[in-house]
Amino acid sequence: MPSAQPERLVLDRLATPIGTALLVTDETGALRAFNWTDYEDSMQSWIARRYPAARRESGVSPARDAFQRYFAGDLAALDAVRWTAAGTDFQLKVWETLCTIPVGETLSYAGLAARIGKPSAMRAVGLANGANPVAVVVPCHRVIGANGSLTGYGGGLQRKKWLLALEGAAFRDAA
Repeated sequence: MPSAQPERLVLDRLATPIGTALLVTDETGALRAFNWTDYEDSMQSWIARRYPAARRESGVSPARDAFQRYFAGDLAALDAVRWTAAGTDFQLKVWETLCTIPVGETLSYAGLAARIGKPSAMRAVGLANGANPVAVVVPCHRVIGANGSLTGYGGGLQRKKWLLALEGAAFRDAA
């Protein structure tokens, strides 16, 4: 869902059961970035590179209520969150396809590559998955290893485990 460069970005901080989340929305209310405070420096650098002309300010995100409801167990709450992301055509295709993985289900990298019609592009799919700037709304946490095990997650495996457990998804926990 690419769009024009935003003029203004609003950063909101939201306490969740797995840490303080950072929600960045533009002047239209679309989510542009999501991350955790322990990754704030890298997120701010990413924002500066992707949206150099955007004025940044603190405020309340229009997506806040949806995130609060999701973390409280309303698993459909994030469906209404509009998002837009700066990425390549391939990344956007991967991110849009991630949104087709239903709550409570998971998919392997191979399965995701097959879904986008590029079954041999597992590494590229993994890189695009890892570059997802609007995590949780674009559910990259639902991608797991082919054997059902938890694999890397930008927010940390403990958060991935918590998100999948909240959604009732099956996975193999090595810890």
